[in-house]
Amino acid sequence: MSVIEDKLAELGVTLPDAPAPAANYVPYVIAGDMVYVSGQISANAEGMIKGKLGDDMDAEAGAAAAQTCAISLLAQLKAACGGDIDKLVRVVKLVGFVNSTADFGDQPKVVNGASDFMVAALGDKGRHARSAVSAASLPFGVAVEIEGIFQIK
Repeated sequence: MSVIEDKLAELGVTLPDAPAPAANYVPYVIAGDMVYVSGQISANAEGMIKGKLGDDMDAEAGAAAAQTCAISLLAQLKAACGGDIDKLVRVVKLVGFVNSTADFGDQPKVVNGASDFMVAALGDKGRHARSAVSAASLPFGVAVEIEGIFQIK
């Protein structure tokens, strides 16, 4: 196992196989030492995590959903690195989209589920720039979608 995967195991996380794209796009693009990972939707072994923040889901449940997006991002990164996730230099930026009502204002708390996970799993390599944006709806009714930019060696 790798150093990063050992740390993930300490956190009780095993990276799944990288999710396949749901439409006409690629899951990631490598440009030089940068990896741009397409948006990963909130899902776990039971399926998609659906909901609308401010309606049928609270910020804590949204943060848990965002963490699943972070796990999928790392799974895609591992695939982009040919299976060697230790090629990661740092997480550069995350952009989080939160399926929320017009009056819900805790998008940052929701996306913290992904940000906090990246730092817990990767230490300083996981510290990143970020956006947390409200969306009136997301594909399949999922609660959260997050895309990421990573630097690799």
